[in-house]
Amino acid sequence: MICEIANELVHNVLFWSIDSKWTGSSFEVYSHGGRTPTGIELKSWAILGERLGAGEILLTSMDRDGTKEGFDLEGLSAVAGATNVPIIASGGAGSLDHFVQGAKISGVTGLLAASVFHFGTFSVAEVKDALLAQSIPVRPNRILE
Repeated sequence: MICEIANELVHNVLFWSIDSKWTGSSFEVYSHGGRTPTGIELKSWAILGERLGAGEILLTSMDRDGTKEGFDLEGLSAVAGATNVPIIASGGAGSLDHFVQGAKISGVTGLLAASVFHFGTFSVAEVKDALLAQSIPVRPNRILE
């Protein structure tokens, strides 16, 4: 089914969403909203997604999600080194520096966060300013009318 969808769509329209967790020796993929361990190693699953036609990978660290301790740089680096598709980092953002660290990983082209914005820790504009200060390109701000 994934191949059929990928063949019908422009590549970057199909996201390969991965929930992963560190097991003590490797990163394992989880399914069913992170409730079910699959026994599948993270890099292998990311490579399969790319081969099946995924145009981007949304990588969520279950270990970091909601912790505000920073993105899982090791997991992101592993997937970035194994694939050639853009990666969106998810799970763990808690400071402006966390966004900068995540964006500096080659292959990471997007950063996802929720609680820091919901609770007003900082704004999207502040994140973009922090990235620009490190010469990391961002989309221009757009004010909604």
